[in-house]
Amino acid sequence: MTYRASMRLPAMRLLSVNLGRAEAVPYTDQPEGRTGIGKRPTDGPVRVADPGPKGVGASGLAGDTVCDMRHHGGEDQAVYAMAREDMDDWARELGRELPNGSFGENLTTTGLDLTGALIGERWRVGPELLLEVTSGRIPCRTFQGHLDERRWVKRFTEKGAPGAYLRVLEPGEIRAGDPVRIVHRPAHEVTVALQFRAVTTQRELLPRLLAAGPALHPESLAAARKYVAQYGA
Repeated sequence: MTYRASMRLPAMRLLSVNLGRAEAVPYTDQPEGRTGIGKRPTDGPVRVADPGPKGVGASGLAGDTVCDMRHHGGEDQAVYAMAREDMDDWARELGRELPNGSFGENLTTTGLDLTGALIGERWRVGPELLLEVTSGRIPCRTFQGHLDERRWVKRFTEKGAPGAYLRVLEPGEIRAGDPVRIVHRPAHEVTVALQFRAVTTQRELLPRLLAAGPALHPESLAAARKYVAQYGA
């Protein structure tokens, strides 16, 4: 299909790069009662690199804090991206402003369909950084407490637009305004939306995740293999 200039999709780019500092809160089950979910945009360049395995490595972004490494951070969740378009949709539904970083995301993007992104899809961000999509974000109690919205975990899950976790394939510096280019789309149909539904509300979809292979977040891959071993494909 050919689009006229007035119908072109918006340029894919970073609206902001967001970093969080540890703070004590009453709504987390992290042993020390601290979270880094409250992220704020930063002006300068930020170095992004593979942080190492989950439980040992934290955030992929220099200067960003991950407090609960049992569930967050690590090489397969090094970076969390959220589309501004999805956040605007939530802002209208909730009747409140949601500044960049409100969802605890490291990257606030525009022009990217994160829900429809393929597992294993690769993004070149700025001139250096290469990221790979691994999974959607599973909402938790800390996320609900941070936003202070009733039934937030259930509502976020029902909407099914969870943003995307990414691993770092090639490190680099990024900053707000950097372009994002999709440089690889794998030959399967396992989207972030499908992966998210399979691990949350529709576990009968788990066998379909196997088509994404090792690009899939290891926990989702293990869940899919266990389901197939129990129930078959």
